[in-house]
Amino acid sequence: MPREPKLASFPAIRGALRFYQICSIITGTMLLLLLAEMILKYTPIHVELFAGGSGGFLWFAPVIAGADCQWWSLFLPMTNECEMVSVGDGFNISLFILVAHGWFYVVYLFSCFRVWSLMRWPFGRFIMLALGGIVPFLSFFMESRVAGEVRGYLARREDAEPQTQTEHSTLTHSIPTENQR
Repeated sequence: MPREPKLASFPAIRGALRFYQICSIITGTMLLLLLAEMILKYTPIHVELFAGGSGGFLWFAPVIAGADCQWWSLFLPMTNECEMVSVGDGFNISLFILVAHGWFYVVYLFSCFRVWSLMRWPFGRFIMLALGGIVPFLSFFMESRVAGEVRGYLARREDAEPQTQTEHSTLTHSIPTENQR
């Protein structure tokens, strides 16, 4: 039987859950932006989003794909040398989305670890939480499900706790001590 969280850790669980919810929404949104960026760059459209530079405030710059680039080269690493060169100048928003999602995913993993460890769930549950940052739309579903489950668990435990303390105090008072014998 898995161990249950201690009542004293409930405030920490609530804080970790709130942090997880925020991270989950940000990570899921950034993942969807990353997915859109990958579709724009690696499909026959071949563009990246730039801010500033010669194209104006926001503009799409073409990406020149080498002759050896095929659509399946994304899925089979080191099958051929596929070079893609962006001809845009200015701030590369597509690259920023890629890097920002990667770094924020680390923060998201920390939030998953914190909720997972405080709730004392099995390791497979941590893997499911971590997948939320790399499977599109999964973080939104997991955030909703985990928040409901954790809040329900905390409410059930807090409702049951006064009864447990009352039963415990009744038992300790009904057992005769050495002085009463």
